This record gives sequence, C-alpha cells and structure tokens, in this order.
Amino acid sequence: MARATDSRIRFHDLLDTSRAAASSLLEDARAGLGEPPRTLSPKHFYDQRGSELFDRICQQPEYYPTRTEEAILEAALPDITERVGRETTLIELGSGASRKIRLLLDALRPSRYAGIDISRDFLIDSTERLAVDYPWLDVHAICADFTTPLTLPAELADSERPVAFFPGSSIGNFSPDEASVMLDHLRELLPVGGGLLIGVDMIKSPAILEAAYNDAAGITAEFNRNLIRRLRDELGAEVDPADFDHRAFYNRDACRIEMHLVSRRDQRFMLGETPIELRRGESIHTEDSWKYSDAGFEEMAGQAGFAPVERWHDPEGLFGVYYFTRAA
Repeated sequence: MARATDSRIRFHDLLDTSRAAASSLLEDARAGLGEPPRTLSPKHFYDQRGSELFDRICQQPEYYPTRTEEAILEAALPDITERVGRETTLIELGSGASRKIRLLLDALRPSRYAGIDISRDFLIDSTERLAVDYPWLDVHAICADFTTPLTLPAELADSERPVAFFPGSSIGNFSPDEASVMLDHLRELLPVGGGLLIGVDMIKSPAILEAAYNDAAGITAEFNRNLIRRLRDELGAEVDPADFDHRAFYNRDACRIEMHLVSRRDQRFMLGETPIELRRGESIHTEDSWKYSDAGFEEMAGQAGFAPVERWHDPEGLFGVYYFTRAA
C-alpha cells in the first residue's frame, strides 16, 4: 500500500509496525529468553531511539567502519559510476541520510531512490531529508523487513538495472548461513544484470575490533541496553536496563564480534504470561558481527548467484566495498 506523507516522497507500508513489530518483539523475546542460552534478535535494536544511537556510534573515534567505508566510496566513485551508470534506481537497504548515500546520489544522479527500513519513523525522517536536499530525485520510502523475501512496489519494479546498496557491513550481523539466505533474497529482489554494492568488514586485529564495539563514551553499551528498554517500555516488563552490563569481544574461532548483556543480579520478570528468570552473571547474546576475507565473501555471494565485478579497500585493509551483478 502506498500513501503520501510529505508531498516530496512516496511511502509504501509493507509492514504493520504498529502491531506486527510489537508482536514480533514479544514472540522473539519469549523464545530467546525462555531458557539458556539466552538470546535477543539484533533486528530489534532499530527502533527510533536505537537508530539514533547507532548514528552516534558511527561518530565515535573507535568505530572505524563508517569513516573507512565513506573514504573507500569517495575514492572509488569514478569506478562505481562507470560500473553502475547514471539514471538508475538506487535501493538502499537500511535507509539513512548519511554521507555514504549522499556520495552516491551526487555521483550517480539516479532517477529514483528507494529507502527500505523496518523503523517507520526513522525511515520517513531520513527520506524526507533526502527529498528536501535532492529536489530533482524521485524518493520512495518502503517500510519493510528486508531480511525476508521482498517484492518491490509496482512503480519501482520496472527498472532495467536497479542497484541495491547495503552499506555498513550489515551483512556481517547475519550468521554465514543467514547471510547466504539474505543474499538469495537480494538476488530475487533484483533482475538479471541488477547490481549489488555492499560493504563488508574484514578480518583484522582483535584489538581494533574490540575497541570499536566498546567505545569509551559508552554509546554502544547504551545501544545494547536499548533492547532491555524496549522490553520495559513496549511490553510492560518490570526490568531495568541498568541491571545489565554491556560485553563485547572477538571470538577468534568464529571470526566474529559477539555482543552480550550480562545480568548484574538474580532477577525475574514477566513477558506477557511468560516468566523470565536470570541468574547474576548470566548472559543474553544480542548480536554477532562476522568478519570476512575477500575470497570467503566472494565465494558466498557467488553461491547466491552474484557475479563479482569489482572490489575496493582502504590502504590498511580494514574494510571492503564490493560490486556484484545478478547472474542469469
């Protein structure tokens, strides 16, 4: 369903976030917290407050991915423009008004932009800002969960060579098996010859990785505890975010950062009709961020039906940006 919000954008609501998202949070929390090992899905980080906190994380000095990816994109813009071409439809997975998307809009001058995000308020805010700053651009806001199979609205589906932009190494938040499924969904979203421009965090020194997820200002810790705040504020759970410590570390064997919330005391609270009991020191696993090598990621993308075209890195090899096209 499409409806007008700001006259400068077209809003497509493919997700009933007023009921379905709250239900999903309750169902996921019950399933994940009911018994050890305790988990909460990272997809629930990104309510309005969580999205704003993540924007602040990206500004922290320890958090290299954002500034490194921006520098890679800026340096590679001539190559990207040559590969992608102009007057395309640019689809951003996880909408934002960041410098990264603006670099692409300025260089590619696409005919249409579609931002896809699960957070309705954040999505509308970010796309309206883009529409104001780029008055020549046909802007669409799609409220949807892009981790599930997704079909573009009819007025966007006729693009001959759309390009999906998936920045920030968000693909690393999925396990390798889940990432493979996600890439399968992206292949189905795009026609043959459609492009995928994607950021990937590389395997590197654990010290660099652990500092990035334990910033001195404590913004990542607050972002992590926002999950508990959502349980309290949206589901009525009598639980206090201050009763949890943030813990993030590099798991060398799995090549991933793990984020956890560690209970500071024995506690019991209700999720609807479901009692949740946590012991002092017990951990809730909230996020993983897998890191890749060039060969490993390109093999995964190839198995999902994407053909590698080009890749770019920063001088230190901290981060990679890849361009693929959907194969036949």
